[in-house]
Parts: sequence; structure tokens; C-alpha cells
Amino acid sequence: MFILSATTPSAFPSTTPRASFVPISASSSKFLAVSLTHGLRKPLSCPCLVYSLKIRAMAKLVKDKESPPASENGVSHLAASSAAERKELNHSQTFLNARSEEEILSGIREEAEAGRLPSAVASGMEELYQNYKNAILQSGNPKADEIVFSNMTAVLDRVFLDVEEPFDFPPYHKAMREPFDYFMFGQNYIRPLVDFRNSYVGNISIFSEMEEKLKEGHNIVLISNHQTEADPAVIALLLETTNSHIGENLTYVAGDRVVTDPLCKPFSMGRNLICVYSKKHMFDVPELTEMKRKANTRSLKEMAMLLRGGSQIIWIAPSGGRDRPDPVTEEWNPAPFDASAVDNIRRLAEHSGAPGHIYPLALLCHNIMPPPPQVEKQIGEKRMVSFHGVGLSVAPEVNFSEFSASCETPDEAREVYTQTLYNSVSEQYNVLKSAVEGKQGLGASTQAVSLSQPWS
Repeated sequence: MFILSATTPSAFPSTTPRASFVPISASSSKFLAVSLTHGLRKPLSCPCLVYSLKIRAMAKLVKDKESPPASENGVSHLAASSAAERKELNHSQTFLNARSEEEILSGIREEAEAGRLPSAVASGMEELYQNYKNAILQSGNPKADEIVFSNMTAVLDRVFLDVEEPFDFPPYHKAMREPFDYFMFGQNYIRPLVDFRNSYVGNISIFSEMEEKLKEGHNIVLISNHQTEADPAVIALLLETTNSHIGENLTYVAGDRVVTDPLCKPFSMGRNLICVYSKKHMFDVPELTEMKRKANTRSLKEMAMLLRGGSQIIWIAPSGGRDRPDPVTEEWNPAPFDASAVDNIRRLAEHSGAPGHIYPLALLCHNIMPPPPQVEKQIGEKRMVSFHGVGLSVAPEVNFSEFSASCETPDEAREVYTQTLYNSVSEQYNVLKSAVEGKQGLGASTQAVSLSQPWS
């Protein structure tokens, strides 16, 4: 579960003397994912057993290691790995030792009663278990019971581990793949929620084009709408058979709730993140506002450094939040983009020293994990999940130079450029909506959006 969030215009001052940047106000979002199953839709016969054996074998083998020279982030990768292994070694086996649903649920209650699990977190864990179980049963998967037990054993274990020893996210977080693979943990939680028979990718050839540019040292920025906590997992799952490099190497601009919500954190640990404080929640606690701004400045510097190195692919949702249905019509559409957010990331890409390309990306996946109807200030939103088809599409890159030459003022160029990106995302979204929700399938393809199912 992730949260991609915006920042205030004053939160991200420029770090480059050649240009003055407007703040990134990415989107306030989240993503969700988990388990231990490999293959597109072919789970292991008993992934829960594999998970438990992996943890226990690692615990027996763990040894302290000498710390080699620090990495670019000031922390040795080996030292960090050793610390993670020690954390696993000392971790409670409450959920790993469970052998039935009854033992899982009683384990939640017992840990809460013992004071080792906050009551609000315990309630959220039990609620998530029931909602996930209902969704997987709806899918008709013949191994539904096994999948639920395996995945929820894993997710509850990871949540409890972080309650025992909370993980602190740095401004730039690199996906944790060992000693526990949090990326696959996330992928395989979402996998059984996706109806691949009714899911589609638009313009798959452009994703391949992007991969080639990344290999050449270019930077890619994806300007996207944002729908659910599952967005990162959906992107990676739909590209798993053709463009896995993109799914595994995307860096997401992620808001503060990704690092504070106990039910979000384990899922976020498997993604590359630039962590920022959300524009929507910047002033929730006035005395923390200045600290949040300084933290956002550090995050901006981290992003600038990443882009200077080249071969980076960044996802940002400049809407300021997840898409939500119209309160009257109940129709879902991409939320409008913030021109200052788009302009800021464009400037960062342009001044990185490496060639940069900006592509409009559309996501349709709100049904598998819809957000609350309104933005909530309190941590701990109710999480509903369901089995449903999803969609992903990308359009050709949009060059700002074409607009700066034809517009009279820089402000006009910025607004027209942002609207062009938004229009492209909306156009792609409508094609995906016709294919998935309108049941038109591949027949919904247009001249601009060619749909396919590359996993078939």
C-alpha cells in the first residue's frame, strides 16, 4: 500500500542555479501488494510453507558481518542486510506458525490483548483479512483458500514485524529485495485480485521504446493519473511478461502516509520511492510544517541526483490525490493535473544532464481497491478489495519545446502543456474503460490506443 502525494509550492525550492523550480505536488496515493507466489497466474502449491522455511533457514544462517565502506547513501549495503537479518532472527513467529484461519485470527487478538499490537492496527489487520478473503473467493480460483491463507499469513507477519521494529524511510528509498523480497511480496498479493482475462495494455510497443531509452542512459518521466494503493503492482504485473525492467525499476514520488500507516509500510518497502510530505496534509500539525518542508527539500535533492545519473524512470501523479468518482454521476475519470507539479518535474528532467522524455500514462484499476469517497486526514482508512479487470496504457512522449515556441508566455506554455498531457491520459483512460468496464475487450482499440494482452 503506497501513498503518492503532493507537496506545497514552497516545499521544494530549487537546487539548481540554472533554473527556479516550482514545487513537486505529485499525488496523494497508495499502493498495495503481497505474498510468495511466482509466475503470472500460477501460484506455488504451498507458498506459505516456502515462506516459513525461508525465514527459518535464514535465521539459522545469519551471522554478523563487518561493515565495508559506506554506500552513496551513507550506509553499507552489507551492514544494512545484516541488520535486516538480525531483525528477522528476533522476530515473533506468531503468524508464521499459524496453521489455520482460526489460529491467524486468534493470533491477532492475542497479540492485541498482550499489548504488543495496537488495537487499531489489530482491527485493520482482521478487517483486511476478511476483505481479501472475500475478494479471492469471488475470483473463482480453485486454490482460493490456499492463496488467502498464504498471502495473509505473509502480510500479517510483515505488518507485525514493523510494529515490533518500525522501519524508517529515508528521502530516497531503494526497494528491499533481500533478505526478504518485499517487491515480490507486494506483487503476489495483488496478482490474484487481477482478472487477467479482462485486463488490457495499451500501446505495448511504446513501453519497449522506453526500455531502449533507459538502456541508452536516458531518463523517463511518466505523468499519470492515480487510482489505488495497488497502482505500482498493477503496472508491474501487466508488464511482467514483456517489460519487467520498467515494473521493477520504477521510482515513485510517494507521500508521507506511505511511511506512517502500519498497513502501508511493508508494501512500500518493496518499491523505489522518493518520499515527500503530502500537500494535502502539510498543515495538519502546524508545528511540523517547517520540518516537512525541509524534508521535502532533501527529497528533491535526492531526485535531482538520481536524474543526473541517467537511466531513471520516475512515476508521478500531478493530480494531488487519487481519482475519485463524481459525487453525482458516480463516474470515474482522471483528476485534473497541477501545472506546477508537471512543470517542476519537467525542469528537473531537462536540467539533469541526461536526455529526458515525458510520457502520459493512464491507469484503470479503481475497482480492485477503491479509495474512500473523500480525502481522510486520519491514518487507517478502511480498505476494500475485489477481483476485477484492470488497464494500463501509455502514449507517445510529449515535448515541451513545441508548446514554448507556439505560446506567447511561459505560463501559457506550462498550462497548455499540462492540459495536453491530461487530455492524452483521459483519452487513454476512456479506451481502457470501454475495454474493461464496457466489456468491449480488444475491440475498444482506437487509432491512438492499440490494446493487447501480452500475457496471453
